[in-house]
Formats: sequence, structure tokens, C-alpha cells
Amino acid sequence: MVLTLVAAASVPALLASQAAPPPDAVAHAVSAWTHLIVPPGTEDETARRLASTLHGWSADRHGNLLRRVGSGLPRRVVACGLDVPAYVVSQVTSDGYLRLRRTGTPSHPLWDQFHEAQRVSVFTAGGRVPGVVAVSNGHFTQQHRADTVASTMDDLWVDIGAASAEEVGRAGVSLLDPLAIDRPAWSYEGFAAGPAAGARAGCAAVATAATGRVQSGETIFVVSAGRSYGWLGLSRLLASLGRVARVTLVDDGEAGGHTPFAPSVLRGQRGGAVARVALADSIIVLAPRVRFAGSMVESIRSDDARALLGAIADAAGVRLDASIAWVAPPVDSTRSLSRREGVTGAIEREWMALADLPGVAGHEGVVRHAVLAALPAWARQRATIDSIGNIVVGMGPARDSVAFIAHMDEVGFEVATILPDGRVTLRSRGGAVLPSWEGVPAYLHFDVADGAPVPAPLRGVFVPRDSGRTRSPRALTAWFGLDSAQLTARGVRPGLSLTAYKRADRLTGARVTGRASDDRTGTTALLFAIRRLNPDSLTHAVVFVWSVQEEGGLNGARYFGDRHGVNLRRVYSIDTFVSSETPKESPHFAFAPLGGGAVLRGLDNASLVPRAERARIIALARDRAIPLQVGTTFGGTDGSAIQPWGPPNIGLSWPGRYSHGPAEVLDLRDVEALVRLIVEVAKAP
Repeated sequence: MVLTLVAAASVPALLASQAAPPPDAVAHAVSAWTHLIVPPGTEDETARRLASTLHGWSADRHGNLLRRVGSGLPRRVVACGLDVPAYVVSQVTSDGYLRLRRTGTPSHPLWDQFHEAQRVSVFTAGGRVPGVVAVSNGHFTQQHRADTVASTMDDLWVDIGAASAEEVGRAGVSLLDPLAIDRPAWSYEGFAAGPAAGARAGCAAVATAATGRVQSGETIFVVSAGRSYGWLGLSRLLASLGRVARVTLVDDGEAGGHTPFAPSVLRGQRGGAVARVALADSIIVLAPRVRFAGSMVESIRSDDARALLGAIADAAGVRLDASIAWVAPPVDSTRSLSRREGVTGAIEREWMALADLPGVAGHEGVVRHAVLAALPAWARQRATIDSIGNIVVGMGPARDSVAFIAHMDEVGFEVATILPDGRVTLRSRGGAVLPSWEGVPAYLHFDVADGAPVPAPLRGVFVPRDSGRTRSPRALTAWFGLDSAQLTARGVRPGLSLTAYKRADRLTGARVTGRASDDRTGTTALLFAIRRLNPDSLTHAVVFVWSVQEEGGLNGARYFGDRHGVNLRRVYSIDTFVSSETPKESPHFAFAPLGGGAVLRGLDNASLVPRAERARIIALARDRAIPLQVGTTFGGTDGSAIQPWGPPNIGLSWPGRYSHGPAEVLDLRDVEALVRLIVEVAKAP
């Protein structure tokens, strides 16, 4: 066997002369391949599924996906890899967490940390089980000042919503079940992004080239299993093929460079056993040019993907028709959940709808419109929007007023400056934990008047570091595939808000996960409570407030308090009780188990509930058989900005995990208990 270095293959004249497809057509196809979650060990299942949807392909006994085109000599093999480095379950702890062991060798030094605070999927014998990788609570930063080193595999704890090892077993999770990060099919301005986007662009190009006409001989197109383990699936296939003229592989992308791809001799670990078992006259590797190489938002430009297709077509001896369409697997973007019945089911549906809305502090318009629409008719008629943007609904006779307040906003970012290369620098709104946003899909939102049509957000990515040993980046930037002039032409300006991609999901049992639980859960609880109240039966004034700009300043609450606080007997803040019931925190403080009921937030950084008020709430909950916990935690609430006017601030909460992260976790049973508590407290004299 001879290993040779070949010159960069030119794009076939036919491809060069035809009109280029729309930039996003290629990016969308590549992103569909990037969206496939294929941890090592699951390739055979994916290959069988793809074989049933992609015409002319079949799955072999090694887990590869194959298509043979043409006949005779010369014989060529063109291959890409299907799997991406991931993890398997290595331990199930007594309190229901999963520990992990890496499979494959990722190239980015922050690969493990990129998983922290993110959604993942466990692939069990019975199907997908969603989970969240635990992260320290954003409100507990002062307890984590010494956590300066980047997280490793040993720091990863996976929460599937189980409270014990027995519950993990009932969910169908076993040792050695594969696990991988969950990412949407993501494209932006002619780029496709996701883990191993360059390698997956190779699969898109291989599958597309296989639809062409082989001009002489036979080409065997392979989507290989075992890429993470030395191309094991391809090696097994090559061992059975006999002599071939050429083997061409598309491997991981490489950053930078002046050409769309770099061809090289197959050597060392990159090709594993391929060079040893293949009877080939030449073996080469194509490494496509990418941005953010090795990260979770590795990105490949459509033009580079088209050039890669040309190189693969040349290597495969294929002529492509002018009408060629990129081949992509189907992408199911629906959220398919069985209907949960009862009150918890209704809470879940409302909570998911609200949690998925963007509403960074100071940009709550979309959330405000949704809250107004969700109010009962009588409350909608009484609702007012004050000058800062709070929703205020008053009810009952004008005496002995009490207020319940939850905030509509969430932590996130605003554009600070626009750099010449199109990156935007960011300022935080609220205490966003920077490592949790590094290297994730980004949305830049355009502000509109309440109720006006909302323009589509600009899609991009939060830029990851190329390397790093420290846990936190010094600052975050975002990039949208455009330069500064193009951004300005699109209406991008300092002050616009950014969020990560958001999609709430259901965990095991009654637990759910999503971004902005703080405080869309409180917002949801107030909506359910107001629907249960009869304003004509109240014996005193009750005011419900959905506030703005709580994160980073309590501005909406301060505005409300300056105008109404002196007339209030009490204010009840409906906000997260940040619980230490995670392996990332000490259990000696703020410990309130999920599923244990609502929480009376007796003490935080800004408020201490008086003893008499604590006793009154505890007695009321006991008399109404409402499960209630009492605890202390960090942070502050809207009511702390109102209490200087006289009313004590009483926090009514639910226990939540991973505060201010992209995937907060809560238990719907606790929210149901909180709704009941709010109703009873509102009715009580």
C-alpha cells in the first residue's frame, strides 16, 4: 500500500459554473446532519434509521451506512464519520445523579466544561431520557470564588429528575448507556453550527455526491461507525473489500487556513486501523475549514461545504447534475410530550410557553403581552401597565392592601459595542453565569411595541474560547456571520438583547427544565392563583404585580413601591428559592428538596421575614394541608425594594436548581403547592 499526498482537488467545472444555491440551503442541509446525536455505540441504530429514509442506502453489520454506485474498476471508497465523542453512564448515585466516562477523544480543552449547565440526552434501551448537567447556582457565586479551574469530566453530574437510584432504574437508565449534549439544528447567515460541524459537513457532502453518476468503475460511499475509535466501522468494511484504488476520508474540521479544506496523508491516530487493513493505492484525509473548531458551535461556511462537495465528487469519480440538491436526514423540530393531566399538566403547559419566550431585563414586551392574554377576562379589564412596564391588577375593597409580585424578566445580555469584524461585545443583565453561555447558539432580539408583530431574531453563536484552563472567560462576545456594516444595515445597535436558544423539556416524574424559570415560574404561579380568586369575595385589597427589570436592579419593583408601598401592609415576593439540593453545593445552607412543597423564604441577602409573619404563614399552610418548607438562601427579591416603605417582604417560593443557568430545574408539584398557598394567603385577613 502506498500513502500519497495529493494536491487540493478542484471543484468540478459543472459545480463551478452552475448558479450557487441560496447560502442557507447548504447550511440548512449541513445543520440537519450536525443535529444527529450519535454517541459512539449508537451508530447501528442511527444507520438503520437513516437507511429507511435515504434512498439507496443500507446499513451493514458493522454499523456503517453504505451506498454503492457504479461497477467494475477502479474501485474507490469515500467516507465520513457518523459518531461524535460523548459519554457513557459510569455510576448512578444514591440520590439519583449520573456520573460519566468519556467515549472518544474530543479536541477542545473545554469540551467537558461546555456540557455543564446544558441539556443532554441519555440513550437507553427504551429510548431517549432527557437530562441536565448540574452547575453551581448563579446566586451562590460568593461560595464558589475559589472555583477558577475549568471543569473536567470528574466535575459532571447529570440530573434526569430522579431522586434516587431506584427512580433512575425505573426511567430505564443503566450503566454504559450513551449520553450526549442536546443541540438544535442550527444555521446562521450561511453557516451551519454544532458539534463536529466540519465532519458532519463531510457526511452531507458524501451523501449528496452519492446521488451523482459515477463515470467509471465503482464508488462505495460510507457513513462510518466508530470514527471516535480509529474509524473502526470503516476499517472492518475495508478489511473485507480487497484492493481499492483510493480511500478518501473527511475528518474533523480545522480552524483558519486559506483553502476550504486541507488534504493530508492518513497517519497516526487520525486514521486508526484504516492504514493497516486497507489494500489501497492511496489514502487521503480532507479536513474542512471551520470556525470555533472542536467546540459545541463549530461552524462551517456554505461556500466551504460546497468546495468540500466538489473535492469529494472528484475523489469519487462522480459527475453531479446542475439540479443537485443537498441530501439531509429529516429533522423533527416538534416537542412531542404526552399530555400530562390535572393541575400539574396545566401548569406545565403554561410554564413551558412562558419560559421559552425571550424577556431579558428591560425587554419584557413579548412576555408582558403573553401575561395579559393569559389573564381571566375580569382581570384583563382591570389591568394597567404603568410607565415602567409593570402589569398591575387590583381587586377587593380599598383597605388593608397586600401585594403579590413576580417578575417577567430573565437574565441575559445586551449589545454593548459592535466590533469591525461583526462580533458584538456584551453586557450582562442580571447575574448570568458566563461559562454556561460560552459556545451555545445565540439569538439577538429586536425590540417592538407591545402586541406588534415580532421580527425574527438574528441567529448566531456565543463565541467560545479556542483554549483555556480557567473556568470563566474574561468576557463574552457573540457573532452572527456578518460584519459590522451588515449588522448595522440589519438594524443591530447597542442596547438590543440576546438570549441563548431556549426550549423547555420534561424530565423524570414531575420535574421540568428550561431557561428563565427565574421568574417565569413565579409569573405562572400568579396567573394560576388569580384565576382561582373571586375579587368580589375578598375582604381587603389585593394587588397582583408582574414586574419588569428585576434582574440587575429591582427597577420595576422600586417604581411600584415608590408609588404604592406606603399603602401596603405586606408584600409577597413570588420568586425562586435557590436550593442547595445539588452535588455542586453544600447541604448545610439553603437545603430545600425538590418535591417537598412550596418554600417560605425566611431569610435572604436583603430580607428577614418577621417571626410573627413566619408563624402565620406556617399555620395557614398547615391548616390547608399545603406542603411547605422553610429556609434561608442567597439573593434578593422584588419585595426588598418595596419594604423600605413599611410592608414586610415575605418570600413565597418553590425550590429550584441551577439558578441563572440555561437549564434550571423545578418540580411541578412544588409550583402547584405554591399556587394554593398564594390563593389562601390572598384570601386570609
